[in-house]
Amino acid sequence: MSLAPAGRRTAAAVLTAALLVPLAACSSGDDGKKDTGGSTPSASGSGSGSASGAPAANLTVLAAASLTDVFKTAGAAYEKSHPGTKLTFSFAGSQELVAQVSQGAPADVLVTADTKSMDKVKADTGTPAVIAKNRLVIATGEGNPHKVDDLKDLADTKLKVVLAAPEVPAGKYSKQILDKQKITVEPVSQEPNVRAVLSKVELGEADAGLVYKTDAESARDKVDAVEIPDDRNAVAQYPAATLKDSKNTEAAAAFVAWLSSPEGQKILQDAGFQKP
Repeated sequence: MSLAPAGRRTAAAVLTAALLVPLAACSSGDDGKKDTGGSTPSASGSGSGSASGAPAANLTVLAAASLTDVFKTAGAAYEKSHPGTKLTFSFAGSQELVAQVSQGAPADVLVTADTKSMDKVKADTGTPAVIAKNRLVIATGEGNPHKVDDLKDLADTKLKVVLAAPEVPAGKYSKQILDKQKITVEPVSQEPNVRAVLSKVELGEADAGLVYKTDAESARDKVDAVEIPDDRNAVAQYPAATLKDSKNTEAAAAFVAWLSSPEGQKILQDAGFQKP
């Protein structure tokens, strides 16, 4: 049974409020520490503005899990150049984020790891802009102990391979490149987002997994990355859009635009993302 819009938003607001409480530590401005002083604008409206000209506000950004590290860096830079603005990030698989938006979750910006996920909620967003691209690599344990050199090595049934679930963008890209090469892989698990795949390899619970190049780079002291040639790879695109139900539409649009600015692009590309 579907809920009326008002009822759906009320139920979603309760669910999302519970979800966002533990995510306060993801805010780039507090490094996981509780804010104990200073005034902040109301989350339900814009503040008096910042030196950049964009209105100050508390913004909630729903972002693909593969953006976890780079968005914490980007968020800190944005808050520094936009005094009075505070960013709170909620990271998850794109399919989870889309479900939250569809249920009326209160947020301001959505960034997914593929355009198809964004298209599913086009009635709820402004016009999206691709802010970055990415590619897959094979993540292995440090030193590549099992000597994985190619995609075809993942078909070895003695190898514990983990993949993102098929409904996750990274899982779709993985299936795409494996099917193209006619390689059959029997994963020991299928994870809800690409960061969970990376974690399995980091912890030694898997011998190899397909992750984004930027994910492997973020854990380069714990995993090795085996490059996949471009002609056998897939290009992941990251669209960003404001949410129509945002109560901070001008501030949300300013953040989305900043992601495509020279400063935002430098941070993304320094983290290994490719130009959009």
